[in-house]
Amino acid sequence: MSKEEVFVGSIDQGTTSTRFIIYDQFAKPVGSHQLEFTQLCPELGLVEHDPMEILETVKVCMAKALEKATADGHNVDKGLKAIGITNQRETTLVWSKSTGCPLYNAVVWMDTRTISMKLEEELAGGRAHFVETCGLPISTYFSALKIVWLLENVDAVKEAVKTGDALFGTIDTWLIWNLTGGCDREDINQNKVKGVHVTDVSNASRTMLMNLKTLDWDRPTLETLKIPIEVLPKIVSNSEIIGTIANGWPIAGIPIAGCLGDQHAAMLGQACRKGEAKSTYGTGAFILLNTGEKVLRSNHGLLSTIAYKLGPDAPVNYALEGSIAIAGAAVQWLRDGLGIIRSASEIEELAMRVDNSGGVYFVPAFNGLYAPWWREDARGVCIGITRFTNKSHIARAVLECMCFQVKDVLDSMQKDAGEKGEFKDENGEFLLRVDGGATINNLLMQIQADLLGSSVVRPADIETTALGAAYAAGLAVGVWTEEEVFAAGKKAEKATTFHPKLDEEQRNKRLESWCKAVSRTFDLADLSL
Repeated sequence: MSKEEVFVGSIDQGTTSTRFIIYDQFAKPVGSHQLEFTQLCPELGLVEHDPMEILETVKVCMAKALEKATADGHNVDKGLKAIGITNQRETTLVWSKSTGCPLYNAVVWMDTRTISMKLEEELAGGRAHFVETCGLPISTYFSALKIVWLLENVDAVKEAVKTGDALFGTIDTWLIWNLTGGCDREDINQNKVKGVHVTDVSNASRTMLMNLKTLDWDRPTLETLKIPIEVLPKIVSNSEIIGTIANGWPIAGIPIAGCLGDQHAAMLGQACRKGEAKSTYGTGAFILLNTGEKVLRSNHGLLSTIAYKLGPDAPVNYALEGSIAIAGAAVQWLRDGLGIIRSASEIEELAMRVDNSGGVYFVPAFNGLYAPWWREDARGVCIGITRFTNKSHIARAVLECMCFQVKDVLDSMQKDAGEKGEFKDENGEFLLRVDGGATINNLLMQIQADLLGSSVVRPADIETTALGAAYAAGLAVGVWTEEEVFAAGKKAEKATTFHPKLDEEQRNKRLESWCKAVSRTFDLADLSL
């Protein structure tokens, strides 16, 4: 192979798995490895991860991806220029600065243990008390309440805060701190180094603690929640050299030069500029619309957040987001909870055995509903069942539930932004860019187009989250220019477009039935448990 080969690596640390992908200078993957890790659910509504297990999956994925790329003749050791990181957002942990050990398991974004806090009842603004500052309603979803819970309920955290030994971070911060030295490591020159304690603007925007306009921690919010600013990381942009990987990792001496939360990385991977939207289908589903350099407030249940900031001096792009808690996780539930399928890939074939769901509607409100309803009292329902119903109808209803939820979010998004001329492609037509592991399912994508009444475009590389992190890192070290990144993201070669086939009358009838099913989920949770 040519000595001119250039590579950028990407750590994609998700809710259920970790992967490491190596891209060449043409943004084509040349080596990758993925590992699932343990989901800890000690009680109803509680979801945790072992931070040390996550670190181990990163290390193994790095090593295996390197082996595969090298075996295929790529000289990655000499050509690797930078690493980007993308991660599950909001998941919260606190660790010891002196030992590097977690003081508790990571509390995952979908965990609902903080529901009993009722903070909104104590504050004048209710659920919207912090919206003007951070763009987010008070919810179990975001990091702030998880930090408060750890501060109030974990003795080791209380003591570490008291002695100045506690560090808080979302998963990006935990990875960067450990990759750059942790509590005590050497760099490639045998100099002693300690971990860099940082987060990026996109991950910080999901904590409920960052001011969207100043891009800094909001002191009045911290005072209200009694969170000491000393435990918080420094906030940096999405594309800049953050630190260098220390010894002890399969890749040492390489700069970490990009970091974005997973949905923001997907926006960059899809090259979404102002007025363009994407939907990522993973454990949950996340729809983001780039609103440009202006914070757009939602009146329809959506979140104001960061899209990306591509350099310390670069302008900020903001976004409207609709977050759906359960998407691909519903397929995992069919596999692991009910045993209807043996692998996630089987659901498409099973659902295709029937032409429709037979009137069955499944609403996966396992731990409540996120956008646009924000109902923590909701719980899952499966209705419309008859003697005629079989497992194929259930499978199809599970696929449809993802698409109905995305449709609800997009309807809200259009109400907030559509009348201002947003939401259109260069031809003046609405289309939805999609990505994420579930989009490999052609039936799912066709159902989505049918329920939207609009085209759905799936890129050749559906792992745009990892690609976006690689782009951010490559931009920082000069592998690509911003113009090249956005031009590459718009290339239609090998993209697949799904066009709607369902007539409007049928679409509206099914959407009406779906809304009735959603309403049946309300007030089902016993919030005293």
